[in-house]
Amino acid sequence: MGKQFVRWIVAIGLGISLVFGLMPGPAIAVTDEYQLVSEVWRLVNRTYLDETFNHQNWWFVRQHGLNQPLPDRAAAYDAIRQMLASLNDPYTRFLPPEQYRSLQTSTSGELTGVGLQIAKDEQDGTLAIIAPVEGSPAAAAGLQPRDRILAIDGVSTVDLSLDEAANRMRGTLGTTVNLTFKRQQAAPEALDLVRDRINLNPVSSRLSHIQSGFDVGYIRLSQFNGNATAGVAAAIAEFEAQGVAGYILDLRNNPGGLLTAGIEIARQWIDEGTIVYTVDRQGVLDSFEAKGSALTDAPLVVLVNEGTASSSEILAGALQDNHRAQLVGTRTFGKGLIQSLFDLSDGSGLVVTVAKYETPAHHDINRSGIRPDQRVSSSPTTREEVATEDDQPYQVAVDLLAAAIAPSHG
Repeated sequence: MGKQFVRWIVAIGLGISLVFGLMPGPAIAVTDEYQLVSEVWRLVNRTYLDETFNHQNWWFVRQHGLNQPLPDRAAAYDAIRQMLASLNDPYTRFLPPEQYRSLQTSTSGELTGVGLQIAKDEQDGTLAIIAPVEGSPAAAAGLQPRDRILAIDGVSTVDLSLDEAANRMRGTLGTTVNLTFKRQQAAPEALDLVRDRINLNPVSSRLSHIQSGFDVGYIRLSQFNGNATAGVAAAIAEFEAQGVAGYILDLRNNPGGLLTAGIEIARQWIDEGTIVYTVDRQGVLDSFEAKGSALTDAPLVVLVNEGTASSSEILAGALQDNHRAQLVGTRTFGKGLIQSLFDLSDGSGLVVTVAKYETPAHHDINRSGIRPDQRVSSSPTTREEVATEDDQPYQVAVDLLAAAIAPSHG
């Protein structure tokens, strides 16, 4: 979330005073509006990944924002949006209080809408679907990863920020929203979706008995929200008590979410080793390590596809590079940027791209994704067909597990 997009949640409340003398001309009263603009500028100045600020003088951008009249909060918000737009980064954005509360709700585990995780296409400005939320109206209608949303209720998505688009798709339970979408080279289509309560319980699991005579624990993780870490831990604990011989972790169409959840879930599978490196704008590396707290050492296969993004790619990359699991499916989405979420003094929020990540083998997956160990393409399956004999990647995962398990069982 992510992001839709990857989110590194940092709660910071800052009260920053405007400095007199930096604003030419007559003295201007230091109102809350001017302080808010200055507050946003300083957060970006201190944390933004690109220290060239999109090849511009960031100080001049500040002066331009503060030299214009800011008679009310709406004018301040517009000035902030103009300032951030100059970065040409769809992931660095301002969230008015209502949108900020919506984002916090979506990461905590409940939402009413159509159930789409989205990203901005950097080439044409339209919305790219990362993945539909499992069991949502969008998933039921057959929307797929990498479909493009061209318009929402007739409003072009080129003119909308990610959060504005998300807010237009959310709404009152039972109401309808019209989406114009396009799939690859096909003609655009109109689709009416009825908003519903989106179940953001991200973990589902079941015990599978494979032909070789072994029990396998299947865990489907649909996103990394506040419920994910405990949910996966509980599923592993239940399967360990049942004596399973191996696991299949399904990350297909998982668009990511909380970075911290991805790291903690990796620690449930990896006993020792690096999980992910983060790289800031000075090129300084930091890392997150396993802490010797793996919950199982049983063989593991991970399912991925083009809808596997952000925190999902962190987890998949950690398991692959540490030789803890084999990856089966298709190349992942390729979002390797990290955003921090900052509280602002008036109850609004600021999302800033602060770093990028690399897998333990120092692969930068942004825009390139992670390549699976076993490439297996499959046509879209219904929810009922997932993890059955009609699901080809799942069957390949079962065969790989059977081969890994058999020697240890004599």
